[in-house]
Amino acid sequence: MALVCSVLGHHYVVTATITQHIHEYKCTCCGKEVTDTDKGFLTELTSKQREINKILYSYVQRRSNRITNKLSA
Repeated sequence: MALVCSVLGHHYVVTATITQHIHEYKCTCCGKEVTDTDKGFLTELTSKQREINKILYSYVQRRSNRITNKLSA
């Protein structure tokens, strides 16, 4: 399967949405996982990057909930 990706390129699908601009992707052929960087490029999804995305996701969720609660009050 990796041969297909090396010849034709990866076919990524979104596996997680962290923010509006940052997503996690996985190749349907070889299983390679990547994520967006702060500059808009794709980088390999390491355990460190996965932890950063997890913290960023929880921060965005808390902020969104706080704004929603202020608007509804």
